[in-house]
Amino acid sequence: MITSIVLIKTSVDRVPEVAEQIAALEGVSEVYSVTGPHDLIALVRVRCHEDLAEVIPGRISKVPGVESTETHIAFRTYSRHDLEAAFSIGLDA
Repeated sequence: MITSIVLIKTSVDRVPEVAEQIAALEGVSEVYSVTGPHDLIALVRVRCHEDLAEVIPGRISKVPGVESTETHIAFRTYSRHDLEAAFSIGLDA
């Protein structure tokens, strides 16, 4: 599974509508409205790199109100669950 983080700038007056449309796209698992230079952050999870082209420039960038995107591809995922397993010594608490 390939995970990418997509930073999205939108028309200021359309953030909720754009977020809802992006969240409904196949391959998009989550969308957050955020503060800072970007308006939305979308998490995209796909099977292969080629699928990123279909989802990001092929779908997200074509949503009316999307002005620009910046994509970051994750190398590894570190979650609280993963870290707890890595430091576990096998004893039940």
